This record gives sequence, structure tokens and C-alpha cells, in this order.
Amino acid sequence: MKKDFYLTRYALIIKRLETSPATYPQLEEYLINSFEFQDAEIKSYSIRTLQRDIREIANLFNLSIHNKKKGDNRYYIESRPVMEVDEYNQKLLESFQVSNALNLHPDFSDLIFFETRKPTGVEHFYDLFFAIRNKRIVLFEHYNYKNKIMSSRKVHPLALKESKDRWYLIAVDTKDKMLKSFGLDRINYLDVSKNKFREKYKYNFREHFKNSFGVMNLAEQHPQTIVLRCSRHQGEYIRSFPLHQSQKETKETPEEIFFEFFLHPTYDFMQEILSYGKEVQVLEPKMLVEEIRRHLQESLNRYLEN
Repeated sequence: MKKDFYLTRYALIIKRLETSPATYPQLEEYLINSFEFQDAEIKSYSIRTLQRDIREIANLFNLSIHNKKKGDNRYYIESRPVMEVDEYNQKLLESFQVSNALNLHPDFSDLIFFETRKPTGVEHFYDLFFAIRNKRIVLFEHYNYKNKIMSSRKVHPLALKESKDRWYLIAVDTKDKMLKSFGLDRINYLDVSKNKFREKYKYNFREHFKNSFGVMNLAEQHPQTIVLRCSRHQGEYIRSFPLHQSQKETKETPEEIFFEFFLHPTYDFMQEILSYGKEVQVLEPKMLVEEIRRHLQESLNRYLEN
């Protein structure tokens, strides 16, 4: 059994048991017949390896797999982690799937094509992760695209959040004690201090970002019901890849699909809607309708000026 193949095995075992319970022979047959095992030219899978894999799956993904039901020798997923942890595990599994595909086939350059633009700032990720876990004060320079100013910051780091392929540090700025977000791509001269902060913040970031789109400051806004009317073509894409966890499909016709959301109508969300052009129209709330209309009119005026 190839040593660097274990992550693929974990993903396949979970995938199979999510469908239905299975005996060891059924699991072995499923794995041996998978394209991943065929590509790796693996012909066997022992019960001992399965037992070891089950232990590692429990450690890595917090998934409990057993086969101890009375009179039943099938393996099954006994418990799943809470939803937010499960989302993390799913992303981790997806990353493992891709990573192992590339490891198995290093000659992939003519078959798999990655996005050419790469986010900057990810070199700070682990330092900030360490600072958050150990409550270390962090100092850095941060560039503001809007006012084109580089400012010195001293913060208490609390969390990291991804939004549209960019990573943001969520931290309390010691200057004004305000909770803020800082794009990792705009951070320079990062220094993780040896000094710890003693404040015990009670932010529930799962709740804080529950009704958000992106990482905009939510302090002055309240979540609202937002209704979109989409062309059939664009609606199918939004249906298969939801814009937000609150997305609900409310109506469907041969030409259109209607969606409803409950979130903060932030600038980030408005920019997302504008990116769809004529394929998506906001019906509610009126405030957001007017704001989008104003942006579209300003864009049109710019073209008419030339």
C-alpha cells in the first residue's frame, strides 16, 4: 500500500459510508474498483488497514465509524461533527482529493489548469494562526486601497476568515478597541509579539458572520430579506452553487428562478449582484434596489462621457 495514498483512502471510505453502511468485503470491493485505486495500481485492501484508517479518520475529521451493532457486521458512521466543523471537514476532504490526484500524476500540466491569479499574503497565515491560538499581540503595516494610506496597526488577533479566495484577519484594533478585518494581501512587516493580551473577548464569530456576505463591518447594519429574480440560465448556476447559506428557492417558471436570502445588504453583496449584469435583478428590499440602480446609472454615465 502506497504511503502517500492514505488521504485518498480516507476520502473514499467516508464517501462510501455516507451512502449506506457496508461490510468489510463491500468496502474493499468499492475501494479496489475506484478509479483512484486503479490509477495507483493497488490491488488489495486489508482489514488491518481499514481498522487503522478508521482510527485516523476519527482523529482527522472527528467522524466516528463503527461496526458493533448487535447482529450486524456492517461499518457505519455513528456520529457527525456539528455543522460548522463538518463544513471545514468537507473542504479538507476536497483539498485532499485534489492534492492526491496531483501526487499520483505529476504529469498533470496538460490536464489540470489552475486559476492564474494567486492571492498574496498567505505567507502570513500560519504566523497569524499561531498568534490567535496563543493570544499574542500582533503588529503590522496595513495598506488601505481606498485612501491609499499605509498605517501601523497593533491588534489582538481573534480569527481568520476566507472570502472570495482572499483571507482576512479579524482582530481588535488596540487604538480604538474596534473589531476590524484586515486583508492578508495588504499586510506588510508582520511581527508576532512575545507579549500576550489578557482581554477575554466573547465574540461568537459563527453567529457574527452568519448573515454576512464577505467580511464587511456589520456593526451598523441589520440582516434583511433580499429577493432576486434570475434568468433560467443564471438561476441554474446559483442553484447549484448557492451565494449564501440562507439561500432559498421560492419560485420557478420556464424562464426564471426566484431566490430569497436573509443577510446584511453589504457593499460586497451588491458587487456580487452587479457582476451578473442583466441576468439577475433585485426585487427587495427597495433600499438595495435603489442603491444598485444608482451604481448602474453612474456606470452608464461614465460610458456616455467618452
